[in-house]
Amino acid sequence: MKIKEYKGLIFKLAAALSIISSAYVYAGWPFFHFITYAGGSRKGRGNENRKKWFSLKHTKINHPTYEHAREYREARDWCRKQKMEEWYIRSMDGLMLHASYLEALNPKRFVILCHGYRGSRFGSVANIAKYLHREGCNLLFIDQRCCGESDGKYITFGAKEQYDVIEWINRIQKENHKRLPIYLYGQSMGATSILLASGHSLPNEVKGIIADCGFHSMKQQLRDMASEWFHLKRIGILLFRVDLFCHIFGGFSMKDTDVTMALKLNQSPVLFFHGEKDTYVSPVNSIYNYELCKAEKELVMIPKSRHLCCSYDAPAYYRKKLMDFFGKYDKETV
Repeated sequence: MKIKEYKGLIFKLAAALSIISSAYVYAGWPFFHFITYAGGSRKGRGNENRKKWFSLKHTKINHPTYEHAREYREARDWCRKQKMEEWYIRSMDGLMLHASYLEALNPKRFVILCHGYRGSRFGSVANIAKYLHREGCNLLFIDQRCCGESDGKYITFGAKEQYDVIEWINRIQKENHKRLPIYLYGQSMGATSILLASGHSLPNEVKGIIADCGFHSMKQQLRDMASEWFHLKRIGILLFRVDLFCHIFGGFSMKDTDVTMALKLNQSPVLFFHGEKDTYVSPVNSIYNYELCKAEKELVMIPKSRHLCCSYDAPAYYRKKLMDFFGKYDKETV
């Protein structure tokens, strides 16, 4: 073979390899973009009434509006009618983050309310907010990055949200002159975010974590959804591609969303809630997280309850568990 022909062949092989490699990597881009991208204007993002271009059965039935629409709307409307202070902080990566602060008449504690994936500060967490406020809780309704009035381009499934939670704790400390107890309350991705935050060094005022229907990691959550929703058992190659884009564009890795190490390092008591009929985030996640947790802990499973619906389906029991948790740890030191 002549040298010229040899060089031509090498060039063609290199070009073909480049095209194949690009196609291989790009195949994960639409999925990554769909699940993480939330760019654009801040205004109106995270509005749970926004029009969706499609809806899956699992997302529909695993939301309070499916069976508890009236209670959901009443709780949301109650929040909107309250006179709140609007707080803003800068995240560690420079985003402007927003929250609404509601002070109790005779406050006994602070509770940071952390909503779930693509939610909003007055979404599903609003159902328990009215009760907590009546029971003497100063409430901080945070808009997670990319949601509501907070900046952000990519949702990171707790990888960066955990540091946002820590910044909100620091902001509360500026108002906490009486050194009242602080509790972190999260639902779904919000629960995962606060569990991840619990692995860091937190102020002594942080007395406990309340994690409602959180997942164990982004990777496991995507595996579960692919398997249970679409009957796809082998998606390792797709997840590898998604993780690559998480690194390049989102600035995080899927392993950063795994709560294993955080739960081993955490020293704050944890109250886990999960609905036994949750087909959005499998109850197995909370069972596994409970087993990993090295701090004092309790796992409360609500029969027949789906995702985000525990406080709706068993309100009296749910509230009692919360008040028992507060009563046990309000005066304790970490």
